[in-house]
Amino acid sequence: MPHRKHKHLLLLRFSAMGDVAITVPVVRALVQQHPNVKVTVASRAEYMPFFDGIPNVNFYEANFKKAHKGFFGLLKLYRALRHLHIYAVADLHNVMRSKVITFLFSIRGKKTATTNKMRSERAALTALKDKQINPLPQVTQLHADVLAQLGFPIDLSKVVFPEPFTLPEDVTRTTGTKEGNWIGIAPFAQHSGKVYPKDLIQQVINTLADNPENKLFLFGGGRHEARILKEYAGNRPNIVVLAGGVLILKQELKVISNLNVMLSMDSANAHMAAMLGIKAITLWGATHPYAGFAPFNQPADFALTANRDQYPMLPTSIYGNKKVEGYEDAMRTISPESVVAKINEVLELE
Repeated sequence: MPHRKHKHLLLLRFSAMGDVAITVPVVRALVQQHPNVKVTVASRAEYMPFFDGIPNVNFYEANFKKAHKGFFGLLKLYRALRHLHIYAVADLHNVMRSKVITFLFSIRGKKTATTNKMRSERAALTALKDKQINPLPQVTQLHADVLAQLGFPIDLSKVVFPEPFTLPEDVTRTTGTKEGNWIGIAPFAQHSGKVYPKDLIQQVINTLADNPENKLFLFGGGRHEARILKEYAGNRPNIVVLAGGVLILKQELKVISNLNVMLSMDSANAHMAAMLGIKAITLWGATHPYAGFAPFNQPADFALTANRDQYPMLPTSIYGNKKVEGYEDAMRTISPESVVAKINEVLELE
């Protein structure tokens, strides 16, 4: 049953981009299934566009470089959040900063609950010896468990995704109008262990671009990534590079919502696509979807993983930041042909 209007939930998730994007379907389910609940998400300002347009959801900027820096900055943040008349706090981050905020609310008698990071289980999954290959709960379900502890159970199988955004003129000047298949490709990740080799992603891009029905959008960050993406694109008229400040995040999300499919590494772009209900195919090297970070609501076969018969110590890391000698080429066991075949299979389902 819906809770009364005065019940105001505070959700804490400060970083990183992909991890904040993972929370979006959870927030959608919460307000859709408890329509009289008010939610405030406290996070970094750059992630505010993720929550645009979700009813009953407000955003509060946590600025840890200036206003909320250090312990006294956390106290300032707490005091500001306290004045919002919070009923309960969901700590979806479980780091020192969020723990401090959560603790301060708890000593004032507020209900609190914290996401279980399953550290021991993740350590067992990535151990190089005595490895335990068991799928762990999805992070979205762990977040849902937190809300249930606070008295707000949600069913993640009933999330209603938004309709594709209408693309404004300031976006279509870059993208053109929607015709044919729009395919997003995000070939970068924070750590090299999660990045598909350049020559192989080039083969994928070339093969997909050979089909005139396809229009490819290459996603990336700053100037360095933009330069690489331009090399991938060549002079093909049906490839558009979206990097280096071509569009801001809010505009990129509108483009993503109009894609037919997104191809991504184990990185933020996969989660941004999934939070909008877009099909997301992911490539996995040092990491593995068993850790619980697969994009939300995607079939298991959308995750293409490196061959564990050839590289039995995989996964070697939760976040891709640990390097294991001899495992540098693990992602080469994912063939470009299999990637293209999976994308074409998904397009045929449209």
